[in-house]
Amino acid sequence: MQAAAVMEETNNATTIEQQPIALINGQEQVANEQQPSSPTSVATPTSTTSGGTGNATPAFSYDDLFPALPANTSAQSQSGASGSTLARVTSSQKTHIVHVPCKERKSTESEKFGEGESKRICQQITKETGAQIEIVSGKNQSLTFLIKGKQSELLDARRKILMGFSTQASRQVTVPREHFRVILGKGGQRLRELERVTATRINIPSQGDESEFITIAGTKEGIAQAEQEIRQLSAEQYKKSSDRITVPKVYHPFIVGPYSENLNKLQEETGARINVPPQQVQKDEIIISGEKDAVAAAKAKVEAIFKDMEKKCSTVSVEVAKPKHRYVIGPKGSTIAEILQLTGVSVEMPPNDSPSETITLRGPQVALGNALTVVYQKSNSVKSVEINAPHWIHKYVIGRKGANMKQLEEDCPNVNVNCLEDKIKLEGDPENVDRAVAYLSEIINNYEENFTFEVMTVNPSFYKHIIGKAGANVNRLKDELKVNINIEEREGQNNIRIEGPKEGVRQAQLELQEKIDKLENEKSKDVIIDRRLHRSIIGAKGEKIREVKDRYRQVTITIPTPQENTDIVKLRGPKEDVDKCHKDLLKLVKEIQESSHIIEVPIFKQFHKFVIGKGGANIKKIRDETQTKIDLPAEGDTNEVIVITGKKENVLEAKERIQKIQNELSDIVTEEVQIPPKYYNSIIGTGGKLISSIMEECGGVSIKFPNSDSKSDKVTIRGPKDDVEKAKGQLLELANERQLASFTAEVRAKQQHHKFLIGKNGASIRKIRDATGARIIFPSNEDTDKEVITIIGKEDSVNKAREQLEAIIKECDEVTEGEVSVDPKHHKHFVAKRGFILHRISEECGGVMISFPRVGTNSDIVTIKGAKDCIEAARQRIEEIVADLEAQTTIEVVIPQRLHRTIMGARGFKVQQVTFEFDVQIKFPDRGATEPVEVLTNGGSGENGGEEGQEGEQQAEKEPEQEPIRQCDVIRITGRIEKCEAAKQALLDLIPIEEELTVPFDLHRTIIGPRGANVRQFMSKHDVHVELPPSELKSDVIKVCGTPARVAEAREALEKMIVDYEADKADRELRSYVLQVDVDTEFHSKLIGRHGAVINKLRADHDVNISLPKRDEPNDCIISITGYQANCEAARDAILEIVGDPDSLHREVIEIDKRIHPHIIGQRRRNIRKIMEDYEVNIKFPSADQQINSVTIIGHPEDVENVSELLLGMAEDFERDFLESVPLTPPTIGAFLTGSGSGAGEGGASENVFVIKDAPWEKQKQGKNLTAPNTQSQEDFPHFAAGGAPVAAAAITSVWGPKN
Repeated sequence: MQAAAVMEETNNATTIEQQPIALINGQEQVANEQQPSSPTSVATPTSTTSGGTGNATPAFSYDDLFPALPANTSAQSQSGASGSTLARVTSSQKTHIVHVPCKERKSTESEKFGEGESKRICQQITKETGAQIEIVSGKNQSLTFLIKGKQSELLDARRKILMGFSTQASRQVTVPREHFRVILGKGGQRLRELERVTATRINIPSQGDESEFITIAGTKEGIAQAEQEIRQLSAEQYKKSSDRITVPKVYHPFIVGPYSENLNKLQEETGARINVPPQQVQKDEIIISGEKDAVAAAKAKVEAIFKDMEKKCSTVSVEVAKPKHRYVIGPKGSTIAEILQLTGVSVEMPPNDSPSETITLRGPQVALGNALTVVYQKSNSVKSVEINAPHWIHKYVIGRKGANMKQLEEDCPNVNVNCLEDKIKLEGDPENVDRAVAYLSEIINNYEENFTFEVMTVNPSFYKHIIGKAGANVNRLKDELKVNINIEEREGQNNIRIEGPKEGVRQAQLELQEKIDKLENEKSKDVIIDRRLHRSIIGAKGEKIREVKDRYRQVTITIPTPQENTDIVKLRGPKEDVDKCHKDLLKLVKEIQESSHIIEVPIFKQFHKFVIGKGGANIKKIRDETQTKIDLPAEGDTNEVIVITGKKENVLEAKERIQKIQNELSDIVTEEVQIPPKYYNSIIGTGGKLISSIMEECGGVSIKFPNSDSKSDKVTIRGPKDDVEKAKGQLLELANERQLASFTAEVRAKQQHHKFLIGKNGASIRKIRDATGARIIFPSNEDTDKEVITIIGKEDSVNKAREQLEAIIKECDEVTEGEVSVDPKHHKHFVAKRGFILHRISEECGGVMISFPRVGTNSDIVTIKGAKDCIEAARQRIEEIVADLEAQTTIEVVIPQRLHRTIMGARGFKVQQVTFEFDVQIKFPDRGATEPVEVLTNGGSGENGGEEGQEGEQQAEKEPEQEPIRQCDVIRITGRIEKCEAAKQALLDLIPIEEELTVPFDLHRTIIGPRGANVRQFMSKHDVHVELPPSELKSDVIKVCGTPARVAEAREALEKMIVDYEADKADRELRSYVLQVDVDTEFHSKLIGRHGAVINKLRADHDVNISLPKRDEPNDCIISITGYQANCEAARDAILEIVGDPDSLHREVIEIDKRIHPHIIGQRRRNIRKIMEDYEVNIKFPSADQQINSVTIIGHPEDVENVSELLLGMAEDFERDFLESVPLTPPTIGAFLTGSGSGAGEGGASENVFVIKDAPWEKQKQGKNLTAPNTQSQEDFPHFAAGGAPVAAAAITSVWGPKN
């Protein structure tokens, strides 16, 4: 606001526009709505006028010149919410890790962890506590639980996990029974919290049990922690004591003192806690608790006060009206405390439910008179008056945003105003109450005389029509008649309430009643019309629907848009017109439906031009004579169909005429060809491509195949004679080819021989197919005849394939019988596992049938039946197995039973792999076989493995020598001796080992990763368990547990990570070089550049971090550069090159009128930026709050001199062209109001100036705060209304001039 801020005084009266009062759910909202002005002026009780001479400057109220804009509740609530201090939001989810070592686990069952009972327990804990639980089983049989949830959930889940998965111990603690209540806490809360924190279960004897033993169950650490807490609580109780003293209730106020001063002093001096019953509790007993000495001292002092006051006190009674008792009591008894403090006399009030009006004063005799005077003063210090005021006037009495109440509070302080049903109650100082009554009565009388209200009962369905689109109807009435119209929907009442000037209310009621009467005579009707006909009903450019609307002008016809996807057309208007319009619409729909019959006529493309005729004569004639719509395909379209639309009889006539044109011009013929239906699909082709190509090649003839239901073999061809013959020949040729390629033959073979015909991986059958070209189909599981093999193809191919198959089948049918001798001791091996080995031999050898003698016959003859070659192959395979069995031996491996589960792997995967790889049998012992065995070394056995077992002695489990060997530790391996040894070594290699590796502590966080993701991935990849030390130990030792090979892999991976970490650490040290440069703060903006462009480019070019000091730092000239040393030095040189050598720079300060600064700077600093770039100088202008004219120029001397001349010239030109023609008035309202204008206060000249009173900046000045006014203040600078109906503002004359 510069030269434009020239204001003139105006004589036009300022008016306040009237705004509506919204009703939401029947509740009036007054505070945020603008109220109608009072019909007559109302003088405040303490109105003031500025005195002065006749030519004194008139003072205008800021609120009159700048009336507050309307606002609603939502806007204020939103702004209030945004302005409030935002609390820091933190996540309530916590994470906790619980580790259960192997030695403390309840059980080590062989089932896979996470399933079965373990899974059920975790699910139950999650269900009970709400915490999420993840479980991990380590290689050393330890368990790790990751718990996520709220803090209380974590503690509960941790306690239940330790109870469910770790071994539980118990301990009894002796505690006196009187201390139990302290341990339990209020409602048992302290006990539950103690159980959660220590993860234990604490059992306290019941009241009927005389025991003093408290039982604690849980882990050892938890029991120790719980015991410590319990003993500490008990020890504290030993130190405490309590006592009770009886003091009559009337002397309690002297012990407590005014505002509890005496009581607090006693507690501070003695350190005891003194519990005096509240005034409303009729008890004489005072309880003192604390240390024994403190209790004794406090008791002595309380008794001393009581005895002293008992001797001194006298009483006097006074009668005071019951309604005035509350003035004697005061808010929360403050007046009674005040009387006690002033006079030392206690005031005893009768109970509230007592009809007694007697007040008793108790205290020293000399103070009773003074106290009696004070009581009378307090009882008569407040006056209560009720004013009759209808409920609807209350909001006007309150005023807009409580303006009247604020004025009343300023003029009549300490007056309490309560709005009752139809009254207003005032309480306070008698003089102020009288003034307030006069002020409010005048407002009420003015509104009662000039304002009124009316309530109209309206059907809720009429609301939207009364309100109008976007509230247009209601807003028009509000603006024209200056009334408020509100819709009330409460307690089943549907009313419209009109408030405002009497004449305006009367006219608004008449208009609304007329609208309601009209709506009551209206009718709504829905017509269901197929949405596909909506466009036809509307017609071209809306012609048809316009005709209907012209006939029924009072009927509103609403046709849904295509996006609404509905068939309902809505009619609304007078009842008779709606019914008539409904009938006309149905009639129109019927006509459209009758004229919408569609038929498609296929006409060969070459005859379309004859159907059209010269210049479209033929088609036009057919259209006109038949009253139909005829659509032909476009010229480039391959479609031959002509579409005819219209009435059915007219469409058929047009079809005949078009077909007649085609028949007259060409010899169209129709022929039928017999083709077996089984070839239809192959002739039509995929997607009809083959038949479409034939039709296109043959001049576009029409070829129709019969339906699948008709079972006809006649295919119809229609078109020009030559084209039909050509198409017929192609169809017959295709049918013959399909017939030749569809020769079928069948061959029978036993189902068990099919596998020999197919061969391994289909090799045999593929060979026959490639040689003959025929297709061979074996029966599927759904076929009933499992022996029929179908051959499809050309006849010669089928015959060749059948010959080859029959030859193979013949060989398979030549079944013979063979025998092989097998020692009976090996029979069990072959028939074990439900004959698994026999089934495998049978499959491998062409399905031979192998029969072993019955048990108990002692025969060694095994019978084999099948083809000769197959029998020989089966015999050789049986003999190989017997040879392996003869050479088998059993060796024993000693591995502690606790490691068996690790060796077996998940679902026995590891041991199965060893069994399969070395072709041995491995038997693990029963877990319950704990009997000790004789000294046994790995590999030794009682029968075959004595000497061989000595070699494996050094590979035994590395356990202490004194540990005894049990039956459950011995694993037996059976097979060839060399394979058993290899399998034994493989098992020993699966024994986990634990190795400690030194890894720098700083690298541990990287190994763990976010939420343990990296370490879990590492353990999964290398199949090891990694245990890191707690962070508080800061240890470098990491334990890795797993098989030796896996541990070695993990060690190599960790060593590589250490090398990478050391290299990265060295690189970080090199990148941490810091270089400081001293640059004057005046050059910092030049160094930063526009939007940080210069400094960002320096950072990117030199790969460094450049930090500029903050304004409040002491060394505000020091710029820090961090990065590699060479890069920092290069960045320093670049910075010095940009700012230049400070010693060679020249500084000059010139004076330019501050009003001209913005014009020199230019919009968005464009002018001044161009000058600085052209002359390579730095120009500093004072900030907006600095009232100085100095402009500083820094640069080389000659450049500074040139810029100085340029700026002074620009300033001189602007002063000559603009400032000389402007009167010397303050440039801004703020400057004008602070008296900075010329002659404002020097000689007291009586110039015609414009003064604004009670403006925000005046408030700042009065508070000796010269800062700018807070433009974010909702009260000083209110926002526009955030919603609601648009408000039409009345013409307001203000300092800004008339409204454009």
